[in-house]
Amino acid sequence: MIDQITVFLENSEGRLAALCRTLSEASVNMSALTIADTTDYGVVRIICDDSEKALEALNAADFRAVVTKVSAIQVPNRPGGLSDLLGVLDALDLNIEYGYCFSVNGDMAVDVLKIRGEAEVAEATKALEAAGFKLLAQEDLA
Repeated sequence: MIDQITVFLENSEGRLAALCRTLSEASVNMSALTIADTTDYGVVRIICDDSEKALEALNAADFRAVVTKVSAIQVPNRPGGLSDLLGVLDALDLNIEYGYCFSVNGDMAVDVLKIRGEAEVAEATKALEAAGFKLLAQEDLA
């Protein structure tokens, strides 16, 4: 499991730039950023090198931010890599709340999944490792 920063962001001009500037000024490096939006607000999810520092900086700047534990799985960066991963999880009939991917180099990508329930996360971890996937820890992303 890794830490993800989740920020509830007002959907107004300049807010995303202010969020990124806040992290930059705190010397936090982002590996991934995804945004889901509605009319009034967005949910920004960030994977970064120092989640504690990021959370502290964002809260000090009056952003509504929390740390969420998510699963990060290393996947071959090739056609079908994500399909293979999801095939293992589909057989378990798990509830995946959301997911996104990012590439860390030419050969490997990281798939981030929010799986609901501690027992389900443990079951998914066991099945993925048995299928040859590597689950990443926070230090693996540094």
